[in-house]
Amino acid sequence: MAITRADLRLVAASALYAVSQANIAHVLGSTATTVGTIQTTFSAEKYRKILDNLGPEELERYREHYYWDMVHPLTFAIALRAGARALHEHRPLRPRTRRLLLAAPAVAAAGDYVENVVGLYLLDHRTRIDDRIVRTASTVSVTKWALALGSLAYLSQGFLRLWGAAALRSVRGRSSRG
Repeated sequence: MAITRADLRLVAASALYAVSQANIAHVLGSTATTVGTIQTTFSAEKYRKILDNLGPEELERYREHYYWDMVHPLTFAIALRAGARALHEHRPLRPRTRRLLLAAPAVAAAGDYVENVVGLYLLDHRTRIDDRIVRTASTVSVTKWALALGSLAYLSQGFLRLWGAAALRSVRGRSSRG
């Protein structure tokens, strides 16, 4: 299996994503688990309680992560779309599957931007936190995760099968020469 330009783009985009993810984790520090909890809470009372339990330094870290997270959705969308293109180059995908794999990361990234804007707004406007807004934001978050992780799962199984077949061919080629 020859390495293609699409593979190189995938590696570069994945590395950029990994750096962005590591940076956000560093910025969040001990508040990292707060992100997942707040994104999947459907109750205004619980949302407020999560924010109220953060100390001043933790709250500042949480706020700061949003600024970095204004770039991060772009990195995961680019990496996932690069993965779809690279997989398609090695093992052509059905047109509908390819369209879905190219669209899902873009929709997920758009959802992440919505989630970030709402999250920043609610940090400064706690009186606006109500069940309707929290449920909507969490629905967007869960949808984002489903699209991004679903794309990643599909691409992962596709690449694992591709690499497994290439490894088998390599082993068979060595045994027939030896």
